[in-house]
Amino acid sequence: MNILLLGYGKMGKAIEKIALDRGNKVIEAVHDHGEVKSNPSSFDVAIEFSAPEAAFENIKFGLENGIPVVSGTTGWLDRLNEVKAIVDQMNGTFFYASNFSLGVNLFFRLNKELAKLMAKHDYRPEMEEIHHIHKLDAPSGTAITLAEGLIENQPDLEKWVNKRVKEKWDPGSSPGTSQKEKLPIFSIREGEVPGTHIITYRGEHDEIRIEHKAFSREGFALGAVEVAEWVIGKKGFLGMEDYLG
Repeated sequence: MNILLLGYGKMGKAIEKIALDRGNKVIEAVHDHGEVKSNPSSFDVAIEFSAPEAAFENIKFGLENGIPVVSGTTGWLDRLNEVKAIVDQMNGTFFYASNFSLGVNLFFRLNKELAKLMAKHDYRPEMEEIHHIHKLDAPSGTAITLAEGLIENQPDLEKWVNKRVKEKWDPGSSPGTSQKEKLPIFSIREGEVPGTHIITYRGEHDEIRIEHKAFSREGFALGAVEVAEWVIGKKGFLGMEDYLG
């Protein structure tokens, strides 16, 4: 598989190492706003992990040049409908996931099932997400996916609200909004944390908590490469449900 890497930061370099270890070739790697110099026909797939402000143009470049694009960049989804239109227009291939980790995608399913169960009881949900200080968007794309899955299974919730906090909130307190229809998401940026997501259901006498903690970027990178290998030859707008299914 001949790969174009769009975005060559820490995640791009992790993807490159795993791709090479699996016998693939990285024909070209460009930084967030870099120009691709190779002939587009030399690529079998593009893997896009760039900055939020560069993502749309990078994805558009791949699709308009007939290259299947696998993207994991978050913070640009206000333009997702434009990408879907390009996919339809070009009869192209675009795969998007807010998180490529198998463990996280199992966590997504667990989150939905727990939300269904807890909807019958008087517990108030809230979420905390912790990432490294270099992460630009808040809440994380993974947190948004979790929030959407939780809200669709909790009739009293209508939307999520983000709260940026410098210090970790006290699990013994009840921070956030008192409005029951809002799901608070607390975003913490510290150190070099790859990614931690915690969902807590607070009751009058106790609480229930589920947590996913990533140990490194390698799990995300491996998932992205495996999806890129799988997506070749497929068409349309695809996601992790298609891959895992």
